[in-house]
Amino acid sequence: MAKVTIDTEECIGCESCVEICPEVFAFDENEEKAYVIKEEGGTQDLIQEAIDNCPVECIHWQE
Repeated sequence: MAKVTIDTEECIGCESCVEICPEVFAFDENEEKAYVIKEEGGTQDLIQEAIDNCPVECIHWQE
């Protein structure tokens, strides 16, 4: 099963993924970066929308 990952080095902290799919993504206020709270994911359409909307393309599916 594919898992969703965020390359935190690339993340610019725009929070668009958190707004689109809050059950999978959260925001670390200290690091000012998003992170995955549910690797096995949630609604695939919402995760894909988050991936498509990420301005730095740092969210990926990982087999």
